[in-house]
Amino acid sequence: MSLYLACVLSVLLLADADVPRINSLRPETNNAPVFAPGDEIPLFPASGTAAGGDQQTPAPAAAQQPAPLNLSGTLQESSKLLLIRYVSGELAKAVKAMPAGKEGFIVNVGSPVSAELLDRAVATHGAAIHSGDNVVVSRLDFHDKQIIVDLNGGGGGKKRLRDRVHLEMSGMPTAQVSDPNAEQGGPPGLQPGQGSTIFLEFNRPIPDMTPDNLKALLAPFIDFNNQRSASVQWIDTLPPDIKKAIQERQPVIGMDREMVIAAVGKPDHKVRERDADGNDIEDWIYGQPPSKTVFVRFTGERVTSVKEFPK
Repeated sequence: MSLYLACVLSVLLLADADVPRINSLRPETNNAPVFAPGDEIPLFPASGTAAGGDQQTPAPAAAQQPAPLNLSGTLQESSKLLLIRYVSGELAKAVKAMPAGKEGFIVNVGSPVSAELLDRAVATHGAAIHSGDNVVVSRLDFHDKQIIVDLNGGGGGKKRLRDRVHLEMSGMPTAQVSDPNAEQGGPPGLQPGQGSTIFLEFNRPIPDMTPDNLKALLAPFIDFNNQRSASVQWIDTLPPDIKKAIQERQPVIGMDREMVIAAVGKPDHKVRERDADGNDIEDWIYGQPPSKTVFVRFTGERVTSVKEFPK
């Protein structure tokens, strides 16, 4: 009998070793998760977590590159006037050091700016403008395939006496016809020749552009951002009637030369003379007869008459 009981116990022990306990299949009551109403239950592991549990930084989005300037056509006179009004005289901060001297720095529009050539020009001629300096666009000069941009008075003197013609006639007042750009210097406090010059070469007739387009071309050298517009600041100080005339692009009696330039730009020709009373008179001529021509006459510092032909 004892032998029989021993055999039965051995069989039961072997069976117990091969069959998992039923209680091992039940989860422990203390470890049951508790979810509050409205909780979201993730069905898959977070994509930013590696198998080892380390957080992976998502790849940064590709930086957007500024769209290239799409300049086409030929620069219009109306566009040129806007460039003079809203870029010439504007305030900016220098991004890079700019060379002194009349050679300035040549930029081939459409090609990358060579930092090496710029550094070499600064090393050769010295720095007229340093990075971080305050800058004023003191002059814009337009040629067939080139825009010359003077900063802080430009890199060379601008007086050209060869452009003047003196006319003297017996019994007639002395008249002087001159290039309107001949005596143009920088704004007050800036000496011509003490700044720097950028030559924008297009290798084709200058395309039509907006003031923002021109500022974008100058962006590698000067930063217009966060700078209050010098033209806006100045216009805000003018009497309402003069401000309205400038906004409507009309020269009116009582303006000074700076106001007329802001309204209609620089003239095509200037004629200076003296009247019978010895007063200095200067006529600014816009246009060319027989086409529409506007004569703006200054007596002293102020406009005393505005005449348009044909009416």
